Amino acid sequence: MTVQDTPPTGATRRGDFAELHRRVCDAGLLRRRPLYYAGRSAGLFTALALLLVWFVVLGASWWQLGLAPLFALVLGQLALLGHDVAHHAVFAGRRTTDLAGIVLGNLVVGMSYGWWVSDHNRHHAHPNREGHDPAADSLLFARTTEQADRTRGLRRIVARYQAELFFPLLSLQALGLLVATCLTLTRGTVRYPALERTLAALHYVLATALLAVVLAPLQALAFAVLFGAVLGVYLGCIFAPNHKGMAMIGPDAERADYLRRQVLPSRNLRAGRFVHFVFGGLGYQIEHHLFPAMPVAALRPASRLVRDYCAELGVPYCEAGLVASFREILRDLRAVGRSVPADPRQPTQPTQPTQPTAPEPQAVPEPQAASEAGAAAR
Repeated sequence: MTVQDTPPTGATRRGDFAELHRRVCDAGLLRRRPLYYAGRSAGLFTALALLLVWFVVLGASWWQLGLAPLFALVLGQLALLGHDVAHHAVFAGRRTTDLAGIVLGNLVVGMSYGWWVSDHNRHHAHPNREGHDPAADSLLFARTTEQADRTRGLRRIVARYQAELFFPLLSLQALGLLVATCLTLTRGTVRYPALERTLAALHYVLATALLAVVLAPLQALAFAVLFGAVLGVYLGCIFAPNHKGMAMIGPDAERADYLRRQVLPSRNLRAGRFVHFVFGGLGYQIEHHLFPAMPVAALRPASRLVRDYCAELGVPYCEAGLVASFREILRDLRAVGRSVPADPRQPTQPTQPTQPTAPEPQAVPEPQAASEAGAAAR
């Protein structure tokens, strides 16, 4: 079970994407960067080790709450490293990739690697497509008036005020990952259930033991809550600008060609190197979706090629600053939320798009679409 890589053959290499792929290959941007990832891994694990030492030395003190956000940031970066591993940006072999991903995901971060890969695989195959992209069918946010209309009870109230609750809801992301991990490993619906269960259990046993030995009970509880909230907001803020606020694709829409299916629902961040480092390179979301196995160190130079090529084709290439992207997200969530009536007996009112809707992508002929779907599923 591996994350969708750039399909090596088939329909996605023909037509518009074929020329872009040739240009990117000629520029050497698909080569693996072992030294880059070795240095990044060494830096992150050194930071984690130093934090653990600091945690133990500081002892039972409320000043430990200052370390909780630092632990969240480092664990978030290690999760992003696991993301690159899963995309085969680090290792070529499937077994090595799975083993490294399970160690990073289950043991280090405490999240089921197998569950995440399955979820993320579907996202890459159908970004922003209702009924196909798990990220577009989130339990936390209603992305369309149709999704808002299907909410009931407390979920409906949350949908009505989802823009105002955006950041508080993101703080629940880490808890959601924990619940998904527990459910997945209980059911055993992953490739290596025994290994994943063992390493995930070891993660939480060690974390609980460390908190119990070093901190007083109330301090340990406060530390765990703050750590989980910061980690959830951090991961949520990394992934939110990528697709939220962009055009949604209906479940029955015609299947677009590979290039347009990945470019049109995606947004890049227009920011400096530090912001892109904090975002683990995923601020170049368009390039990441077009070339999932591309090392993050190559995404910046690739963005110049992709931007110019999209301009040649007349394909919209969306970029926004960090603040502007969140404004667009909140504006879109607010528009959907306002369509939810205060009286649950009244139907949800359709809303106008809060930004220009992406043009209808060119449909792929049926035989080509079928071939592409098979390639994407591998």
